[in-house]
Amino acid sequence: MRIPAHSVCTAIRDDIVAGVHERGSRLTEEVLARRYGVSRVPVREALRTLEAEGFVVTRRHAGACVAEPTEQEAADLLEMRALLEPLGASRAAQRRTEAHLKVLRGLVRLGQERARRGNSDDLRSLSGWFHETLAQASGSPALTSTLTQLRHKIAWMYATEGPADPVEYWAEHGAIVDAVARGDGERARSVTALHTERAGAGHRLRFGSGAGRGERVRNAQHPVNMPSLRP
Repeated sequence: MRIPAHSVCTAIRDDIVAGVHERGSRLTEEVLARRYGVSRVPVREALRTLEAEGFVVTRRHAGACVAEPTEQEAADLLEMRALLEPLGASRAAQRRTEAHLKVLRGLVRLGQERARRGNSDDLRSLSGWFHETLAQASGSPALTSTLTQLRHKIAWMYATEGPADPVEYWAEHGAIVDAVARGDGERARSVTALHTERAGAGHRLRFGSGAGRGERVRNAQHPVNMPSLRP
């Protein structure tokens, strides 16, 4: 069975974000195909996609390599997210469905409950699901795709500290959902802008002159057709 290129792309991207493939390192089709248990064809397609996304660059005499973004490029990502997340929330206030609201409210309830109990282990992933759902509720596939790429790149370039007050942090999520549910686009925009600004303060660059040495994660090899991998 042929493994879809998007599954291979997801696996390689996840490993780049995790630091398995280090900045500037070569990405050889043969080695990647062996690592992920696929042929070279989906690997080649995946590398083209990742190059378009900015995770990979092609260098003369070296071929495909993991990109090495500058500090300015990394800072630009936070600025772009600060502009686009509020736009997405404003759009969501006009275009969301009841299904979107049900998921958003459920995530807020779960996040608030775990924040009150001091169980912060999975709050980051819950927050990621929240913002992904909020972007989908905007009704704009282009905006949703852009925000998804921004989140991947920010996770790659920055280490994030948990919020100082997780309860307040999830109260902000609740305020966003309330505004979206009322169809109040301006309120959704302003609350999301403040929330995004506060969240951005907890980011620490993983590289460059002002960065601490972030922990690198190296995984064992895994085939892309295992159930544990996201599609």
